[in-house]
Amino acid sequence: MIPGAAVDPMLARALGQAGQLLQARRAQEAKALLAQVTARFPAAAEAQRLLGVAHLMLGDPVGAETVLAAAARLAPRSADIAAHLGEARMMQGKIDGAEAELRRALQLNPDHVAAARPLADLLGRTGRPEAAAAVLAPLVERHPGAVDLVSDQSRRLQALNRYDDAAALMRRLCELKPHSHVAWHNLASTLLHGGWAEEAEAAIRQAMTREGGDRAETWLVLARTLQAQDRHDEGEAALREALRRKPDYDDAHRDLAHLTWMRTGDPERAAADIDSLHRRLSRPVPALLAVKAKIREYAGDHAGGLEVVREAADAGDPVACISASQAALHLDPALALDYANRAAERLPGTRPPVNARLEALLALGEARTAEAELLALHEREPNDQFHLARLALCWRMLGDERYAQLYDYGAFVRAERLDTPKGWSSLSGYLEDLKAALVELHTLHTHPIGQSLRGGTQTSRNLTRSPNPAIQAFFEAADGPIRRYIAALGEGSDPLRRRVAESYRMAGIWSVRLKPNGFHADHVHPAGWISSACYIDLPPEVDAGGKEGWIAFGRPGSPTRPPLGPEHYIKPEPGLLALFPSYMWHGTEPFGGEHTRLTVAFDAVPQGSAA
Repeated sequence: MIPGAAVDPMLARALGQAGQLLQARRAQEAKALLAQVTARFPAAAEAQRLLGVAHLMLGDPVGAETVLAAAARLAPRSADIAAHLGEARMMQGKIDGAEAELRRALQLNPDHVAAARPLADLLGRTGRPEAAAAVLAPLVERHPGAVDLVSDQSRRLQALNRYDDAAALMRRLCELKPHSHVAWHNLASTLLHGGWAEEAEAAIRQAMTREGGDRAETWLVLARTLQAQDRHDEGEAALREALRRKPDYDDAHRDLAHLTWMRTGDPERAAADIDSLHRRLSRPVPALLAVKAKIREYAGDHAGGLEVVREAADAGDPVACISASQAALHLDPALALDYANRAAERLPGTRPPVNARLEALLALGEARTAEAELLALHEREPNDQFHLARLALCWRMLGDERYAQLYDYGAFVRAERLDTPKGWSSLSGYLEDLKAALVELHTLHTHPIGQSLRGGTQTSRNLTRSPNPAIQAFFEAADGPIRRYIAALGEGSDPLRRRVAESYRMAGIWSVRLKPNGFHADHVHPAGWISSACYIDLPPEVDAGGKEGWIAFGRPGSPTRPPLGPEHYIKPEPGLLALFPSYMWHGTEPFGGEHTRLTVAFDAVPQGSAA
């Protein structure tokens, strides 16, 4: 078709009919109609575009890309076609091609929200959160009342730990759209993630008074705000209200199972509601099978976890395949790799199957293959701490000198005592008050799912928002050691020193109370830059002459061939703050006796002109 030329009446009618079918989600009928239209009018770019949309709606990104590439040749100035083409490539895991088309759409139309939001999502998923926020910022400035757009930008700012900015954006949205339950709901989520649990509860209760606010999703956020305030009975009741409105709600089932596990330590009770749902449905929900499998894993039963998801994984469900790969890792690494590869075929370019595949390769001793894949990932996401941790394992297994540079314990691991904060005459006196404040927050029975902790409890509240003077004084007590650590790093081009900035900010802070025989499984901190362990109260076994309760560095948290052990230790002492790179594998040796072990941990990230 020639731009500006008259449109054939038959073509115009067909395009209108196809558009109505797509709007009604009748994509198969629209596809059949548009196939006829494009055969008769091969130069009709709009018909090709709509046909591409039909392919996308039917889950056929390959067919969509073919049709939309043809449409782009017919109408190279169409931002809509470029945006859809970017979406088709993103669904296939063609990250670079998708990014190029989405950026081209925004060049053609800087106000194209349907291109900006998926581009921001792509940038966020590939480790470029600053770029993701930058894409949306000008559109949000022009459209401050666009609920979905502003909510998306709030999530981007949260990924940068800019919670104050994210909350301000959402508060402004609620002023502009005071009757929108979605706006209030998303404000509550933002406040919750930023640690303002009480204000988040108030916002979600506002959402509940708006039209459409009595939804399962709203009750879920209410439950989370209550749990963040250690009001676990009320939180459980709110989760059950969510499930009453939406009985197969995956997120609510997962939260309820995790809460029940942390309150009881009983995997059967934790999975009871999921089992009840499956009996009513007469079919399993793969995402909930994965929840059951993960609970069994955290109860120490890898074989049981694999058994839970194996049938669904063998049937090809990608979520079940990822779960099966994780469960099989400690039992049969070759099987773990097979499940990871199956998941990658169905979810190309996404992080979970990539991570599962890398873990399986290392468990099989395939360090060279893993290294090649990790180097490509590291080039794209240079600050990803998991990529660095796994690269370190590859280089250690291969005897590569780069390992010693990345895991330079002498330069990168440091421990010194907290400073005594204002208001206390001694560090020991301060630690007693801090211990009392923290113990009050440890209200659950056992460790959370998805964390390194085994045999103990972790605080639910965001400690940065605690009103307790002793907890607030911790930030002053730790500030001096953190700044001295950063100053001692000096300058360098390695992944740790090249990020040294004018200052730092806390990206998360929590307390852990280990019970006797408890420990931290070896792990890294994917969202951090500098991580920590600060010792508040210790069992006597720490001084018994062995390494009970000590922090160990270098031993990976997933199997390798050959097995790799720890290389460096720090002996805990009350008031000692250990600082180290977030990509460094670390864990805690179990300890016996009858006393608990109380710590505070946090992640710090650069603030200012970081590289």
